[in-house]
Amino acid sequence: MARGFDSKSVEEQQAEARREPAHNQRLTPEEIESRRKRDGLLLARTNVQSQLNSATNPTHRQMLEGALAELDRQLAELGS
Repeated sequence: MARGFDSKSVEEQQAEARREPAHNQRLTPEEIESRRKRDGLLLARTNVQSQLNSATNPTHRQMLEGALAELDRQLAELGS
């Protein structure tokens, strides 16, 4: 039976696992929380940037620019 185009052979999966050992390390609860917060901020930043790209009302654009600046400040505080 033929495999789909997206499937990987066992050899490819093993080679990939050897190339990326950093993904297998255990994280502390603090590291997990920090990554979760960073990911949330990045997602929010992407959303605000998208809204800013399509906003036409000057007051709304100003509010979005302020939100973007605050998200950038929080990301910088996390050390990203």
